[in-house]
Amino acid sequence: MTLAAEVASVAPGQPFRIGLRQRLAPGWHTYWKNPGDAGLPPELALSLPDGASAGAFSWPAPQRIPFGPLVNYGYEGAVLLPLVVTPPPGLRPGQSFTVEASGQWLVCAQVCIPEEGSFSLTLPVEASARPDPAMAPLFLQAESELPRPAPWPARIGFDGQQGALLLQGADLSPAAVKEAYFFAAEGGVLDHAAAQPLQVAAGGLRLGLPRGEQPLPATVEGVVAITDAAGSRSAYAVSAIPGPVPPVLAAPPGLPLGRALLWAALGGLILNLMPCVFPILAMKALGLARLSGAARAEVRAHAASYSAGVVLSFLALAGLLLALRLAGQSAGWGFQFTSPLFVTLAGWLMLAVGLNLSGVFQMGRPVAAGGALAGRGGHLGSFSTGALAVLVATPCTAPFMAAAIGAALAMPPAATLAVFGAMGLGMAAPYGVLALLPGLARRLPRPGAWMERLKQALAFPMYGAALWLLWVLAQLAGPGALAAALAGGLAVGFAAWALGLAQLSRGRGRWLGRLAGGLALLGAAALLPALLRDTPPAGSAAAAARTGEEAWSAERVAAGRAENRPVFVNLTAAWCITCKVNERVALDTEVVRAAFARRNVLALTGDWTRGGAAIGNLLREHGREGVPLYLLYPAGGGAPVVLPQVLTESILLRALDG
Repeated sequence: MTLAAEVASVAPGQPFRIGLRQRLAPGWHTYWKNPGDAGLPPELALSLPDGASAGAFSWPAPQRIPFGPLVNYGYEGAVLLPLVVTPPPGLRPGQSFTVEASGQWLVCAQVCIPEEGSFSLTLPVEASARPDPAMAPLFLQAESELPRPAPWPARIGFDGQQGALLLQGADLSPAAVKEAYFFAAEGGVLDHAAAQPLQVAAGGLRLGLPRGEQPLPATVEGVVAITDAAGSRSAYAVSAIPGPVPPVLAAPPGLPLGRALLWAALGGLILNLMPCVFPILAMKALGLARLSGAARAEVRAHAASYSAGVVLSFLALAGLLLALRLAGQSAGWGFQFTSPLFVTLAGWLMLAVGLNLSGVFQMGRPVAAGGALAGRGGHLGSFSTGALAVLVATPCTAPFMAAAIGAALAMPPAATLAVFGAMGLGMAAPYGVLALLPGLARRLPRPGAWMERLKQALAFPMYGAALWLLWVLAQLAGPGALAAALAGGLAVGFAAWALGLAQLSRGRGRWLGRLAGGLALLGAAALLPALLRDTPPAGSAAAAARTGEEAWSAERVAAGRAENRPVFVNLTAAWCITCKVNERVALDTEVVRAAFARRNVLALTGDWTRGGAAIGNLLREHGREGVPLYLLYPAGGGAPVVLPQVLTESILLRALDG
């Protein structure tokens, strides 16, 4: 800590700035005027000559500094807290002007140390103030870090423990705002550790503000720190008299709730035809075969069970997305496939389902003959099949779905749940037809020994799904995690075999089989921490596997447009099967590559395999909540063309010619 001045000499009556300069070792921090959940701000008491005066600190925008369950507001690294000193007008050149100061502050890392110090600055008096060439740049830097008056009207309101800050201005948009946070000037007014959910739409920014324990002041003041799409952080001082909670920003124009419900239902229906759902067709086929010849009531009941599993799973997924966004996290359609842990568990589940279909073990009591298979499954099985179908459908985005999901997540929670429920009804519709027309089940082939052969044959799509998920894991977490998942898959296979033996045994053999299977599953679970230890280098397999393309960034798009080139952006992910099919049939063809070369197209790939706020913001900017997203920026400027989620060569070539 030192006391610095921006001038090497002072002039009579001419204000100048001094500042408490802090240079902190890595890991240590000091505090803002509102220190957050703990801490004390620095204090400085000045002793000045008669006739001189001084102002208070000007506080640069702070950072959030988490510490366990607490969040502090303060500074790390280097910071300068400036204040203005005005010398008396009666000074004469040749005299000196002395500033005496005593300060105290708290500096913290894992422990906090209260410190204090005394400072003295003696500056010569000259006819005009002379800047100090060593210190003046530091004060200019400190000035650039001070909050500026917000250029947008601000509204702040609370209802109980929840509130919000709303800023409205034409330059606020999803393309311009990447992150935002409100630092209240008074401690305890807000819950410092709670998330501030961000919503950005064209012309507005809304931050959720959870209340703290202190009473609301007559005017709520603070600083909004906004990070733009290029990663630059700016701070703005806002002040507003608290009133009603500002409304949630409206959904994107052109897609009202009614249309979103219709598009969601159509998208859910088409989702049945997407490649990611194919493994579950095996389970659906067996379910339909079991219903052959069944009573109408039983057909209706199984159809209703499956439909309930689909719809409730969609509602649960919507609730989880809303909860994650309320917690301040960026989450979109298929977000769970960015987690190596989830991908591994899903792969092991697919393996277990395949082993079950192959007859290694049975769900429930063992089956003695193929004809008895018609009596197995139960309503829990139908419900679970529907839930599993939704789980594995999330890597795919069907036509109509992307716009419906994007609009839904910008709507109030009740409307969001309604849109996801409509999507579930659309996906369950083919099976739900049996509930309305149960007589159709009688036209299916009668149960018999053929069902056992079909059951075993349909295990192979499940094995294929497990292998695909292992490939996704390799892109997410590298070879070390893949080795752990393979070892865990071996343990799962052993557990299934042991359980199958137990089901065919009696007495001690049954218990030994169950014990061996349980120990094998525990061994697989013990391998899960290894999934988080190994990560592939940034850049991703999705981008690296494609020739002639560069990694997406907002700066690279801007550079390509400045060169007057068409820019094609492919937002993809390793776990997105729709993306991979599009790349195979429409993007990685000689015809399209030649067309790109002729037109000097800049091709950029944005890989969302492991998530990421930048690509998530770009998706939401275009009303999407998942990949794929294809954007074609025309040469010469203009808004990008959003291409369909299901691509063909002809669609892409027509867009290039247009």
